[in-house]
Amino acid sequence: MYKEISEELVSFIKKSPTAFHAIEQMSQILKANGYQELLENESWSIVPGGRYFITRNQSSMMAFHLGEDLDCYSFNVAASHSDSPTFKMKENAEIEVRGKYTQLNTEGYGGMLCSTWLDRPLSIAGRVLVRDQDCYKSQLINIDRDLVLIPNVAIHMNRNANDGVTYNKQVDMLPLFGGSETKAGDFKKLIAEYLNVKVEDIYGSDLYLYNRMQPSVWGAHEEFISSPQLDDLQCAYTSLQGFLKGNNEKSINVIACFDNEEVGSGTKQGAGSTFLYDTLYRLNKSLGKTDEDFYRALASSFMLSADNAHAVHPNHPEKTDVQNCVYMNEGVVIKSHAGQKYTSDAVSIAIFKGLCEKANVPVQFFSNRSDVLGGSTLGNIAMAQVSMNSVDIGLPQLAMHSSYETAGIKDTYYMIQVMEEFFNSHIEKISSNEFKVIK
Repeated sequence: MYKEISEELVSFIKKSPTAFHAIEQMSQILKANGYQELLENESWSIVPGGRYFITRNQSSMMAFHLGEDLDCYSFNVAASHSDSPTFKMKENAEIEVRGKYTQLNTEGYGGMLCSTWLDRPLSIAGRVLVRDQDCYKSQLINIDRDLVLIPNVAIHMNRNANDGVTYNKQVDMLPLFGGSETKAGDFKKLIAEYLNVKVEDIYGSDLYLYNRMQPSVWGAHEEFISSPQLDDLQCAYTSLQGFLKGNNEKSINVIACFDNEEVGSGTKQGAGSTFLYDTLYRLNKSLGKTDEDFYRALASSFMLSADNAHAVHPNHPEKTDVQNCVYMNEGVVIKSHAGQKYTSDAVSIAIFKGLCEKANVPVQFFSNRSDVLGGSTLGNIAMAQVSMNSVDIGLPQLAMHSSYETAGIKDTYYMIQVMEEFFNSHIEKISSNEFKVIK
């Protein structure tokens, strides 16, 4: 069972080399399950019991399943992100080296572990804007073959390589594209050939490197999974699966997958945008409800901010808190931070623990060491736009922001189970200090 679910996750990730491809995969899954696509620039016709989804920038999406009895409703929201640290192609991508090599000019996207991108097969994927008369059409592209590689410097030329290396992204992290036979313009010609368009019709692109190493289930008992982009496609996939299985009549179930979390979320398609607020508010209005109804609904609403967590490292257990630390294959993680980098508080933790108990899912708790500055995630950023009770959760993993990360195969199953329980539940605020969860 665990291995089968992990193989389904692997299939999803392999088809999602960029955020654009991940959202396309999620959109196709939603359509196959009866969800109707809406456009933000058109009027919406929403009915109780309906199933809908929208995308923004092709890299973020929201899907919503409305209950039938919405007299006193709330929103159940699960949020994750579609992007991962990588390298983006610059507009003028080709760099010629002594007439013998052609490199590609890139810049870093997010906080990647640079060393994990060296000496392994890479390729390029993303979207390209093609002009057809006065129309500009976005087309997804994935050059599905080993195309480029970032070579390391030999130990003979860098005797201090094993004593610690600082990587200069403009010098050390440029991928090798071709040899002396490569001519100026070959990169754009390759893109045009894959899309079957003319080079002169390409008017824009968002292209990224991705790791071609195949995902693997491994370990003494096949208990681990390693793959590119587990952060955060593991949470995006499990949230979607739980969402598709869940249903309750008194809530509007919402799954949100934002782009640009790795660079701060401050874009039109990020968690810091108005995307979530706009969507929830329009749903309320499309149902013929008032602003008063909307703010009452938010007061009972609940968000699961789902982004992976740091597991205890076997070589460096001292890197994590001595007690508030987590392990792969031992359950879903609740993340807390006194400085509010995570949204979890006593109320949201209690409600989520109750959901995990009902789903028979083990729970773990994570806090950073008090003398170490940790990262943040999308939950508290989203709450600056639309406020509701929220808990930050995730799945334990090793080597976060590596181009090849590791997690536990049981935890994928656990997250799907608790997501299903969440979307089967109606959460209602019944007094200033009391919440009730109804299934």
